[in-house]
Parts: sequence; structure tokens; C-alpha cells
Amino acid sequence: MVRVGLTGGIASGKSLVAAELAERGAIIIDADVLAREVVKPGTPALAAIVERFGSEALNDGQLNRSRLAEIVFADPLARRDLERIVHPAVRARAVELERAADAAAVVVHVIPLLVETGQQQNFDFVVTVDVDQETQIQRLIARNRFSRAEAESRIAAQATREERRAAADVVLDNTGSVAQLREQIAALWTVLTSAGARQ
Repeated sequence: MVRVGLTGGIASGKSLVAAELAERGAIIIDADVLAREVVKPGTPALAAIVERFGSEALNDGQLNRSRLAEIVFADPLARRDLERIVHPAVRARAVELERAADAAAVVVHVIPLLVETGQQQNFDFVVTVDVDQETQIQRLIARNRFSRAEAESRIAAQATREERRAAADVVLDNTGSVAQLREQIAALWTVLTSAGARQ
């Protein structure tokens, strides 16, 4: 099994890279998808969030994501508390999914906060999807309807480009066209599958 940690700043293009790798046969384990799964109604993580943040964390029994985001992006201590609840549940679920994968698979863990949580040593390869900050801001404004200040705040809450690049074995430059990114992904896939053949 070849274990890959795929990361990148918000709106860098991680989802596109993951989808392209999945088409080539990779098993994708996406931390953002798991983060939604582990806070569904009835889960221990949702109960812990309500205990910490109160009933305003809920909307009709579901996690009130937008309200919680407002709270945690304005308060680093609150964000740390939320991460202490959600991250262990996400990691436990990721381990379950990886164990279920074929022993010869390329397993790609999509982890936006891979560098921030110090997980770069846990993988055979760390791949960073890289774009400049202005591109991130414009994508967030277009995609999420964020104000410029909201976009800058989300970016500031993550590791810097330099920190992510320093942690990476492979950097995918997503400042060009989709076709240019796909060429880089094809080259990456060759590297990953040949590494699997050598193991």
C-alpha cells in the first residue's frame, strides 16, 4: 500500500486532484467528508460539540455549520476546542477505511490541515496543491460568496504556503489551466504506482 497525504490551502484545488486520482484508481479518504460524517445526529462528537458550544451549535438537531464557523474563526481557543473534538473522530474513521482498502492500493488521505496537525511524517508521500493567495481569495469570493475579509481570515487560519511546500514531497502548481494540472497529476500517478511496485 502506498499512503499519500494530500493537502493544500483552502480553494487550492484539492478536490479536483483527489477526483483525478480516484479516476486513476486511488482510494480517496477525504477528511472534510469524514468531518461531516462524524458529527451527524446521534454521534458522540456532535454531543461533545453541543456540550462545549451550547444549543446555538444546532439547527433542527443538525450541526449549525455556519454559526459554528462564525464562532471558531473569531476565537482561536474555540477553534482548538472544536478541533480536539472532531479531529480524533475523523482520524479513527480514516483508519477504519484504510484498513478496508486493498493491500496494494494507493490510498490518498485528503487532509486540509495536514501540516497544521503535524501529520506529514505519517505518509509515504505528502502532496501539496499550491496556488497564490490572491487566486485563493478570488475563488473563495466566487465559490463561497465570502467577502474579501472573510476569505483572508480563512486563509490566515491555515498554514502558510511556505510551510506546506516545505512539508511536501511533491508540489502541484494549480495557478495554470486544468490541463496543466492534469499533466502534473499524471506524472504524480506514475511516481505513486511505481513506488507501489517497488514495495
